[in-house]
Amino acid sequence: MADGNPVLCVEHRWTYDALGPVPEEMYAVPFGKGIIRMEGTDVTVVAVSQMLYESIKAARILAEEGISVEVIDPRTLVPLDMELIEESVRRTGRLVVTEPACRTGGVAAEIVCRLAESAPDILKKAIRRVGFPDTPTPCSPVLENLYYPGCDDMVTTIKEMM
Repeated sequence: MADGNPVLCVEHRWTYDALGPVPEEMYAVPFGKGIIRMEGTDVTVVAVSQMLYESIKAARILAEEGISVEVIDPRTLVPLDMELIEESVRRTGRLVVTEPACRTGGVAAEIVCRLAESAPDILKKAIRRVGFPDTPTPCSPVLENLYYPGCDDMVTTIKEMM
């Protein structure tokens, strides 16, 4: 937020219940520098916002089945750390991008496009996206459970890629 230019910070309401360490000293996330939250060798998952938590859960479940998932948290979207993403996909050959948004016109689509433009030959399998269907968001809790992607969707998608 100390960029000197306008900065937009978007938080998903479901992340407010997350528990974890909180730095006591001044802390800043460097613009344009993603981070690997879990190292893996079979598939790269780039996860935005709430889907980061779901992806880490999925990666832990899949590790028990012998599937090694690398989970990348881009942390900032503009600028986006495509170098980190591309390096990871060069190692794994597979990419899943997930975000809590519709598949059309979102961050996931931008990441897929950029990788396709810069290094399409590094993929062993077609890229997959996990996100909302391209329909209006339901207001019913029962329908929301079907609409919002989660850990199970990540596990299924990653298994299909192997």
